[in-house]
Amino acid sequence: MSNNAETKKVKEPLIRIAARDPLPFWKSWGIRIIAFLLAFVVYVLVVYAFTELTPVETFKYIFKGAFGTTPKRLFGEITLWKTIRDIMLLFGVALALTPAFKMRYWNIGGEGQILIGGLMSIIIMRCVSPYIQDPWLIVVMAVCSALAGAIWSAIPGIFKATHNTNETLFTLMMNYIAIQLVAFINIVWEKKKGSGTLGMINADTQQGWLPQEFMSKIVGDDGYAFIVLFVVLIAVFMFFYMKRSKHGYEISVVGDSHNTARYAGISVKQVIIRTAAISGAICGFIGFLIVSGSSHTVSVDTANSRGFTAIIVAWLGKLNVFYMLLVSAMLVILNNGASELASKAGLNISLSDVLTGVVLFFILASELFVNYKLIFRHSKREEA
Repeated sequence: MSNNAETKKVKEPLIRIAARDPLPFWKSWGIRIIAFLLAFVVYVLVVYAFTELTPVETFKYIFKGAFGTTPKRLFGEITLWKTIRDIMLLFGVALALTPAFKMRYWNIGGEGQILIGGLMSIIIMRCVSPYIQDPWLIVVMAVCSALAGAIWSAIPGIFKATHNTNETLFTLMMNYIAIQLVAFINIVWEKKKGSGTLGMINADTQQGWLPQEFMSKIVGDDGYAFIVLFVVLIAVFMFFYMKRSKHGYEISVVGDSHNTARYAGISVKQVIIRTAAISGAICGFIGFLIVSGSSHTVSVDTANSRGFTAIIVAWLGKLNVFYMLLVSAMLVILNNGASELASKAGLNISLSDVLTGVVLFFILASELFVNYKLIFRHSKREEA
């Protein structure tokens, strides 16, 4: 072959994705804001296509669905407090997933852990209330629900620590077992023959119900104040647990590298099992809050997909307590507002899921452009 260099074209993919260097704060959030604005443009167009509502009417219904009838009654409007309740419950589940995700242990079983916690609360309410009265009954319910969630979550954690099983599939399958257990109890203890539902437990005595008198002048008689209070306490605990405690440090090290953790003298197996149990315990406690503070019953819909939605919240919030609260608020407000839109337009309630999905699509896409860049194909020559 001649020493003269020959050139040839090197084929590349039309588009390839490569990681980009960390963007400045203003630029990364600029991309997210632009994506959010584009999402609302598409949101309004989709609503107009189905309902012919103008953008002003669209946002009017979103406001009404999330906050109530009129701004003048905002502080005392029960719709507002239902929205706050939903925000805090979703936020609480995201907090539960935070330590597991920080450790890169993908707990997809929040849905089942909530159901198991709620189911345990119902069992205590039904079987123990004749022997223990409030407030001790509520304490027993809370402790047993958290313990049930911890055990339910620790099972895949133990297998992950000892046999390196896939925790994503394991925790996901545990969801379906929990759903079937709840369905079974609903049939065994059904209120009316053939109904397959429990109805409200202790509706006459309200034993096991979180007190509704607490802050009733502000939040009304629905007892949502305790839900807000307990989730705030969980948030404070999680912030200091992850940032200031030895356990939080161990979780970070194990998440970065198991080998580094072992070299530092950290028991990786112990940290995995403990963190899985803590994650499940908080989910179980959220199940208790739903049952004792809101629904007073349990069904396969008690978790209301919060275990899955919280995964998006935790990821978009970067496992940051304050960001996760903002993301929770955004998703709940959009979902409640979209439900109001669908109701007023006489459309299927599934429209609210479609609209929420539109917004999530743009927000998730923005994270792609924040962390990666698109490189388009170009021809280049190299020496043979």
